Amino acid sequence: MSSSPVSFPAPAQPYGRPPLRTVQILGGAGAGSSAHVRSLTTGLAARGVRVTVCAPVAAEGEYDFTGAGAEFTPDAASALRAACAGADLVHAHGVRAGMRAALALRGGRRVPLVVTWHGGTPETSGPFGRLGRLLERHVARTAAVVLGASSDQVDLARLRGARDARLAAVAVPVTAVDGPEPVADADKTRAELGVVERPLVIAIGSLVARRGYSVLLDAARAWRALDPVPLLVIAGEGPLRAELSRRIEEEGLPVRLLGRRRDADRLLAAADVAVLPSRWEGRSLLAQEALRAGVALVATEVGGVPELVGNAAVLVPYGDPGALAGAVAALLGDPGRRAGLAEAGRAQAATWPSEDETVAQVLSVYDELMERRR
Repeated sequence: MSSSPVSFPAPAQPYGRPPLRTVQILGGAGAGSSAHVRSLTTGLAARGVRVTVCAPVAAEGEYDFTGAGAEFTPDAASALRAACAGADLVHAHGVRAGMRAALALRGGRRVPLVVTWHGGTPETSGPFGRLGRLLERHVARTAAVVLGASSDQVDLARLRGARDARLAAVAVPVTAVDGPEPVADADKTRAELGVVERPLVIAIGSLVARRGYSVLLDAARAWRALDPVPLLVIAGEGPLRAELSRRIEEEGLPVRLLGRRRDADRLLAAADVAVLPSRWEGRSLLAQEALRAGVALVATEVGGVPELVGNAAVLVPYGDPGALAGAVAALLGDPGRRAGLAEAGRAQAATWPSEDETVAQVLSVYDELMERRR
């Protein structure tokens, strides 16, 4: 796919003002932040804002920011500096993106920087923990406004020295399978995975340490005593794949690593239970998709998860494989409880902001910052 910018005509602006020019910066190709930027781009472009998305080429290939109305530029440092030089406002998504934006803006004209914290660095010791906190502190103090996707992220931004930190929930785009998947489609998906007569448990997310997959495999060991034995499938890719694969083979665990899947939403909709075993989460994409799809969720009680799911999921402590295994096993043996969680999940999802509401809130922040400059 060509990375050449594609221009879209902007609607006329009120009061004869020129269109607002924004740069949206992604620090990586994470599903949650990429989907949010795609949604935000669509809404901003429809409102006459000129949007340039600076992101990895892989993210453009998957999320088609140009199709949403943006100009796209790869995330090379020189391209980022050039894009920021012509912007009225820069919006970075994630701490890493915020740091790159701060560097790109340094030494130039004063351009407001907004940073959305889709994630954060859990309190850890050692050099990596210290480095993470230093990056967070620099980004928090450099940004004109920090938008936290959950209340704990807002608190963390303030702790790191943010001048202005606000709650700005990130809406997840509605997918074609939100709500119950047709039985025939679900049966087909389950047949493809070989779980016609056994329960299906699913986890979705990159294979990295904070996702808690080592604890999840410990829990899967206990599920071998169930009859029938459930199959755990993990959709995602990452540096821990070899280590997890080795454990699955050596311990004979009922687990399949599916790699990165474009149909993860359909896999989720066919599952009996979804699992989120993470050490830390902000506004979890998997939790939102599971509740919307009416899939019972077991999640760790960390970060922004309790605030997000309310009473619509079973929460367990992080790092406790016994509690995780027991919660999943209990749900698999209680269809009524799963049905109750499905209903509660859809009700909880109805309380979350829509994509239009998310765009409107972000645009109000932009307008406020532009008014300060006049």
